[in-house]
Amino acid sequence: MNMDSFRTALLRYLPSEYLEKISDVIIGVAGCGGIGSNCAHNLVRCGFKRFLLVDYDIVESSNLNRQFFFYDQTGSPKVEMLKNNLLMINPDLDIKAVVNRVTPDNMREIFKDCRVIIEGFDDPVAKREIVEGFIGSKKLIVAVSGVAGSGNSDLIVTKMVNENFYVVGDFKSEVSETLHPYSPYISIAAAKQADIVLNYFLNLCETLG
Repeated sequence: MNMDSFRTALLRYLPSEYLEKISDVIIGVAGCGGIGSNCAHNLVRCGFKRFLLVDYDIVESSNLNRQFFFYDQTGSPKVEMLKNNLLMINPDLDIKAVVNRVTPDNMREIFKDCRVIIEGFDDPVAKREIVEGFIGSKKLIVAVSGVAGSGNSDLIVTKMVNENFYVVGDFKSEVSETLHPYSPYISIAAAKQADIVLNYFLNLCETLG
């Protein structure tokens, strides 16, 4: 595929000056599982081009029911496989893949160049730590809370905490032994995250002219 063909297709929906501004935004994806991987491919399809993917885990067969990976990628680092999959959508992306665990000690250095942070962790402690680490910054943070189970997907809503911090979810259905992660529910939440980011920067483009 000609690398310009994807951009040409996007210009059917976005003014060129908007697309230029969007494509310059660096998006950090903290956790590349069900939420992070699905949010990332939605953002690529919206015209975002610069990504920092951070996760320490590998692709397992149990991930394939809800994460943007494929059977022949099992056993490989999630960040590397997600990078490959995103490049299959748009080969002109600028992606840095980091195999590392995000901690309070390293997160500021890891995400220092990012304008956006997509929170995609499973661990509630890690979720809290990254929000607390950047809540006072000017970065756009889009987190999730409650994305397990099936049915009642209309309960997945967006809450704006402040102009730079949003949370998506039903705020109660955390993964447990009786409540499992399924693709539809997780994909809806991830798509809502991507929509927040897209709308945020489209509005910014309109404001700045």
